[in-house]
Amino acid sequence: MPHQNSIQRSNRRHFLATSAMRGGPLALACLLAQQSQANPKKPVIGPQQFDLQPKQPPRQPRATAMISMFMQGGPSQIDLLDPKPLLNQMHLQKFPGKIKYDNAAQASSKVFGSPWTFQKYGEAGTDVSELLPHFSSIVDDALVIRSMHTGVNNHGQSIHAMNGGRPQAGRPALGSWLTYGLGAESDSLPAYIAMTDPAGLPVEGVLNWSNGWLPSLFQGTVIRPVEPRILNLQPPPLWDGEVQTNYLNLLESLNRRHAQQRSGEHELQARNTNFQLAQRMQFAAEEATDLSRESKATHEMYGINDDATREFGERCLIARRLIERGVRFVQLFTRNQYWDHHGGIVKSLPASCRKVDKPAAALVRDLKQRGLLDTTVVHWGGEMGRLPVIQNEANIGRDHNTDGFSMWVAGGGFRTGTHGATDEFGHHAVEDVVNHFDYHATLLHLFGLDAEQLTYEQNGREQTLVDGQPAKVIKGLLA
Repeated sequence: MPHQNSIQRSNRRHFLATSAMRGGPLALACLLAQQSQANPKKPVIGPQQFDLQPKQPPRQPRATAMISMFMQGGPSQIDLLDPKPLLNQMHLQKFPGKIKYDNAAQASSKVFGSPWTFQKYGEAGTDVSELLPHFSSIVDDALVIRSMHTGVNNHGQSIHAMNGGRPQAGRPALGSWLTYGLGAESDSLPAYIAMTDPAGLPVEGVLNWSNGWLPSLFQGTVIRPVEPRILNLQPPPLWDGEVQTNYLNLLESLNRRHAQQRSGEHELQARNTNFQLAQRMQFAAEEATDLSRESKATHEMYGINDDATREFGERCLIARRLIERGVRFVQLFTRNQYWDHHGGIVKSLPASCRKVDKPAAALVRDLKQRGLLDTTVVHWGGEMGRLPVIQNEANIGRDHNTDGFSMWVAGGGFRTGTHGATDEFGHHAVEDVVNHFDYHATLLHLFGLDAEQLTYEQNGREQTLVDGQPAKVIKGLLA
């Protein structure tokens, strides 16, 4: 017996001696237990059955839907929405301060004044470039934010920051969070739709509309810019009619039985829901994307009769038709690096503006005349802006700038006019800065949601769109 007690004491001594930091694991376990009791888990504000039924947000919402026109590549704020007269006064002179270059090999310290003129428009006298004549006509319905900031100078990381909350890949996109929190108003169309450019996907491709670690039910559905706009939606003629109906009824019965035996399998729930949605979409999606139902005047307003604006105009008009039919979030993307004007900006920037300016303005005007703008957020902007100095002296362009850039929003509870400012060179946001996480917190607020309370538990951790960043609702952006 003494020998046995000696062995037990020896084993305990050996365990404590060989444990990392000796008694550390035991102390840590006690500490975590105490913290868990002192700080109980927040209630998860979000759907637990993971369906797309409309959800009532905790607060009365100002906005119920959103259309985001994402100008991938980075429109030049100092040539479009944030004029800096000092640049023209110092044209081709040496920049007097420090510049944060992305491409040091082609960098230059020579100031590049804007080749385009600005005028004041609207009741607020908002400065708008001659490259955006159609936006200038609806400027009284929009808010130009001149102090956007992500601080991460590469396209991919800044896209993730603007569209997913942090620079890291793999997180749910903004549209996924909104549909997770609010569901959809339609049971025959997806809640979240991404519309791609015929010339190709933006940087980061399908990650732009990924559900990340949210259930796959909240992933964006792609509507293509050409027919068929949704692939594999219509059955082959052999399966049409009663044959398809009988097949789908049998499939639904089998899936329901399968799911009942596997409660809590979120991916399975999402797949079954998507099967049912696809069946209902066969008519609804075709009708929603049929622009022949729109008047000639509407086609002209969106620029569909003009080769330069036809493609983007069609997508903007489809976006309006989708929002009318209960889709929660629609995002339109320009192609890979369309606004990334490292060189040839004098020719390329006007062409980029010509493609989107008229349709974007028409979208705001059309929503307003239909009584939809008050509850629909419209966003126009990219993941970054451009620097005030020359890049590539042989073919002048501008390098990346994520420390101070511009975008505009309209409707859904945003006020009008301008917000924030960059320094006298348009390099850094210096007044009323809007970080990407502040923008997200403000957006969710307009939808009646709280950025800290809209949570999803992943691997034992409560995840949010703002992910612990010091996000605040910026009251100065609100009407």
